Amino acid sequence: MSDSVVLLHGFSGTRRAWDGVVELLDRERYRPLALDLPGHGDASGARQPITFADCVQAVLLAAPEHCTLCGYSLGGRVALHVALAAPERVSRLVLVSCSAGIEDPYERAVRREADGQLAQDLEGESFEQFIERWRTQPLFASEPAAVGELARADQRRNRPEALAAVLRGLGAGAMEPLWGRLSELRMPVTVIVGARDAKYLSIGQRMVDRLPDARLLIVAGGHGLPLESPAAIAQALG
Repeated sequence: MSDSVVLLHGFSGTRRAWDGVVELLDRERYRPLALDLPGHGDASGARQPITFADCVQAVLLAAPEHCTLCGYSLGGRVALHVALAAPERVSRLVLVSCSAGIEDPYERAVRREADGQLAQDLEGESFEQFIERWRTQPLFASEPAAVGELARADQRRNRPEALAAVLRGLGAGAMEPLWGRLSELRMPVTVIVGARDAKYLSIGQRMVDRLPDARLLIVAGGHGLPLESPAAIAQALG
């Protein structure tokens, strides 16, 4: 009998970011379900403001009764909220390039202000300007050009005003940190980080140290692993 795998994309992506991973999954073993999170893709018309509670509800409504839950970046943070809200629904958790939040209140406030400014820019500048600004930040600087083009194409499936709402409601500055609750997650957890992603290598190790049943998997690539290293993620899900 095949297992259900629910896949959650990152900020300004869509469910199509998982196409490369889905193509490589063994369909006799897995039933993949890639979702558009509220404010993204076909869910761009979600009511505002957008909250993590909204995302949890959307995922639980769409997901089967039991599943492996895999989230990338923002999708990983949503996956953590889902697993904490309904642990009986999640048989295994896979977190890709993900953090449990910003612990320091001052740093979180600074990030919230930066996210708010970025949301204003999204509403006031051309979408192409935003996409280029996002893709050229240091987090993605080392990714291959072909990966960057895939990411840009996926971003264009979104609406800028919806992404602005996502930044205000789901940005790292808006999220209450979950580090103190990681010990509640008793299901097996795989934390996947790219070898070039120095910041998240450190974060990933800290998460594994606090999770009861977890392993850290370091794979070739940078931060955008679903597009750059789909085979590694597909193998990890296997």
